[in-house]
Amino acid sequence: MHYTKAMAEYKLIMPKMGESIAEATIISWLKNEGDAIEIDEAVLEIATDKVDSEVPSMEAGTLSKKLYNEGDVVKVGEPIAIINTAGDSDAPPIETIVEESAPAVQAIEKTIVVAQEVVTAEPIIKNGTNNKFYSPLVMNIAKTEGISAAQLEAISGTGQDGRVTKKDILAFIENGQNTKAPIQETPQQRVNAKPSTPIPAASTSEQKDIPLQQGDEIMEMDRMRKLIADHMVMSKHTSPHVTSFVEADVTNLVNWRNKIKGEFKAREGENFTFTPIFIEAIVKAIKDFPMINISVNGDQIIKRKNINIGMAAALPSGNLIVPVIKNADFMNLTGLAKTVNDLANRARANKLSPDEIQGGTYTVTNVGTFGNVLGTPIINQPQVAIMAMGAIVKKPAVIETEHGDLIGIRHKMFLSHSYDHRVVDGALGGMFVRRVADYLEQWDINREV
Repeated sequence: MHYTKAMAEYKLIMPKMGESIAEATIISWLKNEGDAIEIDEAVLEIATDKVDSEVPSMEAGTLSKKLYNEGDVVKVGEPIAIINTAGDSDAPPIETIVEESAPAVQAIEKTIVVAQEVVTAEPIIKNGTNNKFYSPLVMNIAKTEGISAAQLEAISGTGQDGRVTKKDILAFIENGQNTKAPIQETPQQRVNAKPSTPIPAASTSEQKDIPLQQGDEIMEMDRMRKLIADHMVMSKHTSPHVTSFVEADVTNLVNWRNKIKGEFKAREGENFTFTPIFIEAIVKAIKDFPMINISVNGDQIIKRKNINIGMAAALPSGNLIVPVIKNADFMNLTGLAKTVNDLANRARANKLSPDEIQGGTYTVTNVGTFGNVLGTPIINQPQVAIMAMGAIVKKPAVIETEHGDLIGIRHKMFLSHSYDHRVVDGALGGMFVRRVADYLEQWDINREV
């Protein structure tokens, strides 16, 4: 994020938050005109259809003027406020410059990421039949709450030029005026798609009331949980799920990791977990079976060139997020380990950017982290497969040797592979998970990292 210095004035710019995001809605101003602002202090909150963020100031001073109101939609790169700093107040402000560098993204603090929503993002129509403009945030709330286009257009907006703001649509919902009618898609929402007859996904808000019992507590889902819930239901309605299981003997792998993890920690200053090893094995298997790395668009199959691995991560709030390792096939094991640690740490701190949670082509979830030996994961749309890694446990096993069979203690784990039976048959789905297990079982105990 860059600000233009003019001795006494700086223009606070709407930050760039990802290649696919061109605008954001101002949710609320955290500072009023005349308020003092410290360096890195948040000035306002913004929202897109993918992420909510606070925008901090890179300079200390006083908020001179707000250029937009709450509920306004502002394009990326546009000035949103003027901050006065100590200096020559007569000097004219210089034009702002916005750079698409990594620090620009990292300047966004306290990100509340909408997990899973981004992977199903499709073009939306922001103008109604009455030519009203709706922000991405308002459109997303309408979709989540099942508000029809007719209902949305009937809401009286209090924003600029009668625009419907977040407060307007939430007030509409709280007043009980929403009859939960589903939004009707327009042809423009399915660009170049040839959809087969879809089964409408039931929204979590459409369920009938459940009788309450004494002592029951009612808790409202937060926005992120509603989106996750709707996404999971949609995935089940979209893809006929099949799950194949394989048990892998990872004794050599466990012994190798135990041998090198201390050296890796001392050299790199980071822990070496099993996750990058699992990801490397999946990447190798995808190269062997590229038809796992696809998506379905109506009657068309999109074969992905890039191998972008999503890794499901649990947040402190209990919600789920899936940061994505882009071009994982170009990384060595050390690079994967560092990337996994970085994304996991920033996910827990709510500091991921929108670009880092979209674009995945295959997802892995490590259910073994919670002590689970098996899992049947739900496909992360629009992908067609997902793998769950179970806990590694010691088991008695038959060991074949040149002197005969022996009973020994081995480290074993289950791999669960859920796939979309529309385009992935049992042979491909089963061979893929078997190949991943083979790569783990055939681990080179003399490998260096």
